[in-house]
Amino acid sequence: MVSEVEAMYAETRPETGLSAMSPAVRAALAGVERHRLVPPAQISAAYRNHPLPIGGGQTISQPYIVALSTDLLNVKAEDVVLEVGTGSGYQAAVLAEVVRQVYSIELIESLARTAQARLAELGYKNVEIKVGDGYAGWPEKAPFDAIVVTAAAPEVPPALVSQLKPGGRMVIPVGGRGDIQHLEVLTKRADGGYDARRVLAVRFVPLVPGK
Repeated sequence: MVSEVEAMYAETRPETGLSAMSPAVRAALAGVERHRLVPPAQISAAYRNHPLPIGGGQTISQPYIVALSTDLLNVKAEDVVLEVGTGSGYQAAVLAEVVRQVYSIELIESLARTAQARLAELGYKNVEIKVGDGYAGWPEKAPFDAIVVTAAAPEVPPALVSQLKPGGRMVIPVGGRGDIQHLEVLTKRADGGYDARRVLAVRFVPLVPGK
């Protein structure tokens, strides 16, 4: 799987600017037991480089997108990262291999409970999950060194920008339902605004606001 993901890095270099995975992300991708973070019916397909259904109308992203999003965050070992959209817990596990602490928000309670249990079984003690509205972020744990959003929003949620440290990065798919979506990298400026760069066209499930 890792070699296939590395090949996609090379293929998409003109769009992403990355020709290879960083050593830390490569090690994380190789080390995370993806088959233990998917439903039993999907275990045989766990290491294929494409999305898989996980229930509740949600999917686990393909390994390439998870690796790319992690690399684009440009995180360091001491960083604290917010993930919006826990899903199966796979992106959180990859992040947990390369940063100090991961906080993750999931709207669907059953997915949050399952992901927390599986991550605990895998020994990840630096991931904390809560059920909540991803659009609102997790202000009690802010500010974050980086934020990754694993579902597409029509526009960048202001609350997430406010919870990002100056100089921090956010990776988020942007585009409404039925629109062309683009994975974007945002870098927060000292004045509270941000600079954004489109990376490549993607297709994610929509980011659903909480009630």
